[in-house]
Amino acid sequence: MGHKFIAPCHFGLEKTLSFEVRKIGGEDIAVSDGRVMFSGGAEVCARANIGLSTAERVCAVLGQFRARTFDELFEGILRLPLSEYIGRYDAFPNTGHSINSVLKSVPACQKIVKKAMAINLGRAYGVNVMEESGTECKVRFSLMKDEFTLMLDTSGAGLHKRGYRRESNAAPIKETLAAGIIDVARVRERDTVCDPFCGSGTLLIEAALKALNIAPGLKRHFAGERYGFLPEQAWRSAREEALGAIRSNSDFRAVGYDVDGECAALTLANAKKAGLEKYIRAEKRDIRDFSYGDLSEAAKIITNPPYGERMLELSQARELYEIMGGRLLPRGANQLYIITPDEEFENIFGLKSDKNRKLYNGMMMCRLYQYFK
Repeated sequence: MGHKFIAPCHFGLEKTLSFEVRKIGGEDIAVSDGRVMFSGGAEVCARANIGLSTAERVCAVLGQFRARTFDELFEGILRLPLSEYIGRYDAFPNTGHSINSVLKSVPACQKIVKKAMAINLGRAYGVNVMEESGTECKVRFSLMKDEFTLMLDTSGAGLHKRGYRRESNAAPIKETLAAGIIDVARVRERDTVCDPFCGSGTLLIEAALKALNIAPGLKRHFAGERYGFLPEQAWRSAREEALGAIRSNSDFRAVGYDVDGECAALTLANAKKAGLEKYIRAEKRDIRDFSYGDLSEAAKIITNPPYGERMLELSQARELYEIMGGRLLPRGANQLYIITPDEEFENIFGLKSDKNRKLYNGMMMCRLYQYFK
């Protein structure tokens, strides 16, 4: 049986995510701001949760229709085939959002959604009251320009929670955004990657996962594993497939530096949790002491330096960019990728990038400056 799915992502990573979805067998792929829609069977859903590196979560679409009044919302939900997804004893709490729609009150929408779903499912199962004593099926809804979408979350905890980063420094980059940056940098299995502001090691670990072709969700579980419409065999097959695809004999290596020795130690600890300590080393080192001579001739420098809105005052961040310009200007076959929200970065760094790409770090608009020629 085929299903429709929606996978939200960071703004700017839609193209990367759509490519990932195509690789795992998703069909009818449609891209819009901040999300990718696709269709597929239970196997595709399992592969998506286990294998997509830039998706925030994977939701099964229960129905879509236009709703400008509460009556339209209520009647629309009554017509959906909810019993195909939610069992007789399942619980179905809901959360959602409303943007540019007539129905602005989210709490009011939640009450209507809950009541209509209970009546719909009660009719399907021949009961007056849904007990909701079984599996929790987290329902999400979206009202966008009066277009209502009802979804069932198959992921549970956000997909950025890979399981390797139980601890982090003051301003970590989200794993899904880091994976998108790694994809833009085209990290491959024989590459050397360096992050001179490694923090908790997220960019280095995501680079290693990519280079070794390790599915990011391989070590965790998902809400959908408890849903009746997604059989256990689909998850088992997806995991076996992902395990078989790992490149175990890779020449990849990653190097992290940080002025804070505790961050370097944290990078090593997280790399060990991820099972990647063989490929990643980290040490305390100031950016003033950075040298390309310590790396391979074709190393890729990929980094998320501290900046004004995050950890430093803007003046301090810009002083840091000047120092970076004296140490990180790429030479030979080296490549450099830096993400920052500072629109003046290129001027302060001292070199215009070959290309830059707009990405959002949470709600903060950033640019990924790329030096690769």
